[in-house]
Amino acid sequence: MKKYLSPGNLIVTAGGILAFVGMTAYFTDSVNLSVPTFFYGVPIFLIGLGLKTSEIPPVELFDKTNFATNKFNRPKELTALVKDVTRWRYGIKAHLESSLESLNLWDEDNPPQLKEIEEITKEEKNGLRMRFELNAVPLEKWIEKQERLNRFFVKGLESEFIIVDNKKEFDFILFY
Repeated sequence: MKKYLSPGNLIVTAGGILAFVGMTAYFTDSVNLSVPTFFYGVPIFLIGLGLKTSEIPPVELFDKTNFATNKFNRPKELTALVKDVTRWRYGIKAHLESSLESLNLWDEDNPPQLKEIEEITKEEKNGLRMRFELNAVPLEKWIEKQERLNRFFVKGLESEFIIVDNKKEFDFILFY
C-alpha cells in the first residue's frame, strides 16, 4: 500500500480529479465550478506527472519495530541514513547518490542501487546490512574503498562484503 501512496501519485490523482470535475462541470454548464477546478486541476496534475518522472521509491526496511525502538543502540548518523533511504526521493538517480559520488563508487549511466536495509546481529556485533545491486560499478572497486567506507558514515566502523548468489548484488554490512 505504501508504494501507491507516494506524493507524486497523490498529486497526480488530486489534479486528475479536479481537472475531470472541471471538465464535467464545463460541459454541464456549471461555470462557477468548472473554472476553478479545471484551472487548478490541470497544473496540479502536470506537477504530479513531473514528480513521477523523477521519483525513487523507498528502500525496503526489514523489522521496522527494531529500528523504531533502537534496541541495537545504533549511532545517530546511521539512524539518519536509514530514515533518508526509507522515504520517497525526487530528483536523484539512486539512494545515497551524493555519498557514492564522493566515494567514487558512482557511474552516471548505470549507478549502483540500494535495494534493502536491515539491522542485524552477527557474531555478537550489531550491524546495518545494506543490499546493493552492482550495475556498472564492479565489486572490486567497492572492496578497494572498504577502509574509507569504514569511516565515511561514522568513524570507527568495521565492514564486511557478502556476495549474493547471482553475483549482481552484494550485502555491505557496517558493524558498530
